[in-house]
Amino acid sequence: MAKPFPKVSMIQFLRSALSILKNPLPFHKRNFEAKGDTFQLKIGFSRSVLFSRDARFAQHALQKNQKNYQKSPIQTKDLAKYVGRGLLTANGEHWAKQRKLIQPAFHKKNLHGLLHKVDEVIQKELSKIEPEKTFDIFPVFNDLAFNTVVQALFSNVIDQQDINRLQNITERNQRMMVKELRQPYLNWWFHLSGALKKALNESLEARQILSKLIDARIASETRHDDLLDMLLDARYEDDTAMSREQLIDEILILFIAGHETTSNALTFTAALLARDPKIQEKLCAEALQAQQESDLLDKIKKLTYTNQVINEAMRLYPPAYFIDRISIENDQYDEFKIEAGTNILFSIFEIHRHTDFWERPNTFNPDRFADDSLKYSPYYYPFGAGPRMCIGNNFAMYEMVLAVSQVICKFKIQEEASPIAINPLITLKPKDVLLTFIPRDRE
Repeated sequence: MAKPFPKVSMIQFLRSALSILKNPLPFHKRNFEAKGDTFQLKIGFSRSVLFSRDARFAQHALQKNQKNYQKSPIQTKDLAKYVGRGLLTANGEHWAKQRKLIQPAFHKKNLHGLLHKVDEVIQKELSKIEPEKTFDIFPVFNDLAFNTVVQALFSNVIDQQDINRLQNITERNQRMMVKELRQPYLNWWFHLSGALKKALNESLEARQILSKLIDARIASETRHDDLLDMLLDARYEDDTAMSREQLIDEILILFIAGHETTSNALTFTAALLARDPKIQEKLCAEALQAQQESDLLDKIKKLTYTNQVINEAMRLYPPAYFIDRISIENDQYDEFKIEAGTNILFSIFEIHRHTDFWERPNTFNPDRFADDSLKYSPYYYPFGAGPRMCIGNNFAMYEMVLAVSQVICKFKIQEEASPIAINPLITLKPKDVLLTFIPRDRE
């Protein structure tokens, strides 16, 4: 006979509502420790969510029986109303059709052609680091990641005012969505006060900016061989192109998924490196050796330890720190019955620190990824897993490897004596990462 999942009451949820709004992870951790690796949380009179840090359950839902688990309304409804129905927010046949269409643009051979654009942006943005001054590094990496996506999509054919506005709208919409998700009992107020309407109007403005850029590209009849050209060239099986609305949906998704997670990961990586000078020196030696390669992809292949460092940083601070799914039909996992329509949130943050798999899980140790097979284990999900694994994972890794190697060649990073603070929003964001960058050529 199937067992019910351990339950956490709605009263406990409401008692912790203010702390959950600020940071839900301690609330989840307490419940995991008290209830086990999966528990059911009541968040309304008729609504509940399964929270799980069971890696085998995640593997079951994301890979082994993935056809029975689709993205939940968090993405297909709550996020989609801001960014449309692109890859990140689509389900079923529509998702499969878009994935098949867009996947070729992210093949390694196509990304190879974009690397020089990415490298130029990285050099330009890192030149803004003020040496020997203590400051929050996140805005630098945030601009770097956003402008990298802009360059990969539009080359140089976009003015700074549009870039700034798109970035501002993206971040404001995220903050609004977080309020909606964590304070569902205030949804009436978000409508009544006009806050939601304002956010949706700004999203419409972002779409208008992108439509203008697409019009300009088509009118120019000039090829840049960037992602926009690849998306404009893409054809479905019936030889038709994407509609304008669908193209804008996909571009908005690339802005969100392509810059948000990367800027977070780079910032956490820098914060961790600041606490370990020996790892910095090992990275620097590798980066200097790799500089002998003239081809950027060959250079990236040489930066194996840099790759390990980034993977370990994403283990400790996974940018996508939860993955949501909803069951389509009844299912069975171990002794538990999963009813159709069950909302599930897999805590990647907790899976990545689970003592059943990771030795000294809270310790920053890049050497654990010297065994490359760990990256493909059911305990490691920095880019998701299964057919819906992040389409831009190779692009993100190339960008981060190049950025970290450039930073560490130029600077030694010193920390402020304080714990690494987090701000869990739609993604896991760093908070007040105060670092000092000492130029190596001044030693």
